[in-house]
Amino acid sequence: MTGSSDDARPGETPTQRADRNWDELLQELRVAQTGVQVLTGFLLTLPFQARFAHLDAVQRATYLTAVVLGVVSIALLIAPVSSHRLLFHQHKKRVLVETSNRLAKAGLTTLGLTVGSVILLVFDVVVGRTAGIVVGGAMLLLFLLVWFVLPKVVLARASDSA
Repeated sequence: MTGSSDDARPGETPTQRADRNWDELLQELRVAQTGVQVLTGFLLTLPFQARFAHLDAVQRATYLTAVVLGVVSIALLIAPVSSHRLLFHQHKKRVLVETSNRLAKAGLTTLGLTVGSVILLVFDVVVGRTAGIVVGGAMLLLFLLVWFVLPKVVLARASDSA
């Protein structure tokens, strides 16, 4: 969703298209923001749990990585809202949509990395480091496939059939 003319609907003006794209992007961001905020909030409570003191150096580093990635995800996924507020009534909706689209993609990428880090940590603590690495890597691969590769395959197939 970049606001380009290739997603125009019949009779739709550039302004209407930018408004529609912005509305669609906001709906997507609402879903992602809720998930990343809950996950990061949960992560922030972990140091206050008794078992946290027993984490080794690698587990603590994995935890801190997950927290930082979660906070970065929040920043990236909420940035379009603050950008909108700053650009409100400036007639820059097309630029806002394009920039926010990039921020959303970056936010989803860091969200996937956050989840992968959390899974790595959980499996490392509960089962062992090898299991953590294997399952964490598998989850990162799953996110890569369903969030990035699958949409490109669907687009390619749709283009071929058009």
